[in-house]
Amino acid sequence: MRTSGVLHTDVAIQVPFYDVDSMDVAWHGHYVKYLEVARCALLDDIGHNYVQMKASGYAWPVIDLKLRYVQAARFGQRLLVRADLVEWQNRLLIHYLIRDASTGQRITRASSVQVAVDLASGEMQLESPRVFIDAVEQRLRRGPQQSSTVAS
Repeated sequence: MRTSGVLHTDVAIQVPFYDVDSMDVAWHGHYVKYLEVARCALLDDIGHNYVQMKASGYAWPVIDLKLRYVQAARFGQRLLVRADLVEWQNRLLIHYLIRDASTGQRITRASSVQVAVDLASGEMQLESPRVFIDAVEQRLRRGPQQSSTVAS
């Protein structure tokens, strides 16, 4: 059973022509891009996106990425991509679910792990920087409001 996140963001994406092959099926590598769109929306909702991370002196490289393809996404299909914040104190763990927007049928399930790296020293941090933890905790105090974004 997957752990639910304390916060989540849903993003609507329509599979564009340039993401599909001659069979109108989205190439498997493009799903990572869809996850990134949802992750960026989640970080924006937290109030600590990649620009703010860099300004605080930290990079957050992805160190683990897992995807489970259940069904192919096709040209023109409307997808809902959910990003769930699961862990943030020592690493950033996000679970994702990509569903068909019309039927709700699962297309792909995924997770990513990112860790903070001090930009000045290049050293990986064993816990998340206080500035990021504070941003998450401040967002949690605002309540369960979830954001939804439309992307194409």
